[in-house]
Amino acid sequence: MRYGNKLPPGQRRVKGFPRFGTHLSRPAPAVPADPVIEVRGAVTEEFDLPLASLSSLPRKEITADFHCVAGWTATDLRWEGVSFETLYRALIEPALPPGTSITHIKCRGLDGWEAAVKIDDILADDVLIAQHLDGHPLDSDHGAPARLVSPSQYGYISVKHLSRVELLTTAPAITEGLLLRSHPRGRVWEEERHGLLPGRAVRPFYRALIRPIRFLSSRGARDRHTSGRPRFPN
Repeated sequence: MRYGNKLPPGQRRVKGFPRFGTHLSRPAPAVPADPVIEVRGAVTEEFDLPLASLSSLPRKEITADFHCVAGWTATDLRWEGVSFETLYRALIEPALPPGTSITHIKCRGLDGWEAAVKIDDILADDVLIAQHLDGHPLDSDHGAPARLVSPSQYGYISVKHLSRVELLTTAPAITEGLLLRSHPRGRVWEEERHGLLPGRAVRPFYRALIRPIRFLSSRGARDRHTSGRPRFPN
């Protein structure tokens, strides 16, 4: 969501949509021949949801900005996939024991990245499991074969290469250190950048990290392209 041409506090536009993340100095993970989303946690019986089964659900397209917690924003990205709420109501919620109250869903990607998302946030109307970006299948830089997209939260919530969702009945334990502790919700308009400090206070520190992290992320992409790992259409 964007109000006219206004960006959330502390954000600056960038050209394109860079591959970015402290863990992305490694090449993107290989995609299984028959990818699934593992459904784990507080369900009656854990199961694997074939990604191909998403084709039976209504498709949804949104145009939204992507806001990195470091302070950059890629604007007007066109995502297409399945509403997370639609998938949850149709395929996951029926597997819960009667009376179970879910508080969070922990999402995990093939690259090991995890984000625990409050149930109210992940069921918001604009949250997708996206499989296409700007009319093309997701490439490896941006989360193939499917990723979470939550435009109202900072990018660390939008887990790439989505491979697992875990249903939780209590808030997850905090495992991050003090320096780079993520805010548990990461809402962009509230500038929830940090788990302890005001968002405005950490802006200069996070912005200083953009250049070195972009370098490491681009190195991971180069290593993938020269190592014979799968590439996906842009």
